[in-house]
Amino acid sequence: MSLPIIPTSVIGSYAWPAWLFTALEAAQRGEYGPKDMQEAQDDAVDVAIRDQEDAGVDIITDGEMRRVGFFTAEFYGHMTGLKELPPQRKMGIVGHDQRESYEAIEAVTSPKGLGLVSEYKFVTTRTNLPIKVPCPGPYTLAGRIKPGSVYKDRLEVAHALAEIINAELKAVVAAGADFIQIDEPSYAVHASNPDEFVRLFNKTVEGVNAKIGVHLCFGNFVGRPVAKRTYHPLFPYILSMDASQFALEFANRELSEIDLWQEFPNDKELAAGLVDVKNYYVETPQDVAERVRTALKFVDAEKLSVTPDCGFSQTARWAAKGKLKSMVEGTNIVRREITGSN
Repeated sequence: MSLPIIPTSVIGSYAWPAWLFTALEAAQRGEYGPKDMQEAQDDAVDVAIRDQEDAGVDIITDGEMRRVGFFTAEFYGHMTGLKELPPQRKMGIVGHDQRESYEAIEAVTSPKGLGLVSEYKFVTTRTNLPIKVPCPGPYTLAGRIKPGSVYKDRLEVAHALAEIINAELKAVVAAGADFIQIDEPSYAVHASNPDEFVRLFNKTVEGVNAKIGVHLCFGNFVGRPVAKRTYHPLFPYILSMDASQFALEFANRELSEIDLWQEFPNDKELAAGLVDVKNYYVETPQDVAERVRTALKFVDAEKLSVTPDCGFSQTARWAAKGKLKSMVEGTNIVRREITGSN
């Protein structure tokens, strides 16, 4: 399917409807069987697709509705060789130290894959729009795995995971996927070793015959970043990644550093985050149009896509719906300015 100039997309995750939280709690109490939960998640994917289609988004995802907490249950649950550890803190304000973590007790494997193929196959039955398949990257996944006595450090864990992810990406491409986005917020959080990140990323996508994007952000758990919010230390190194599109967050930083695209000339696409998912102010279409015009000062229209800053999993659905609608309408304003159409 041909795309319009300046296509719109989401990053990956979408806001959960209230009943999905209820379903998860019931499942945790043992009140749902596997088929009950599958039905609930299938219905949640339908909701995510419908909201994106209603808003007019050009490239959609399944909303990552099967991934509790971005990646935890979906991905680590497929792996062997891990021992789950108790959270370091159980009371008080929610933070990363209240989340689960793991320790490698033997070489980590995933003999039955990571679940992306079944996710992708389902969403192809529910929409005719172009589909993007998001997948957490190995360095980000390795952040919750202590090396134990099996691996030397986090990077060695990540290289082991890169082989697992590479096999999964090839499988989902064989199933028909043609656009994959690797989510690596940890690259921007730990920006001191960009050369090694490039090698790790390229190993992850080696031989994967699809359009490859990479999403780099500063964290979004309960709407909070976890690092100094600057991409500058990653440039120009990350431009050597075997990715054709970079999805970066700008809206919640008042478009700070969007000029990096001009400072470091390149032939990559920029999926510019121009909608703030960490703010309950719902942008107007005019707000979004103004941000798109600013982005076009630094990026050619043929190389620009418009997205939210990050996934909507930490945003209430009413706000996510409003923000998506404004994102598309604002982009359409600028499209009409470019093409001269009414």
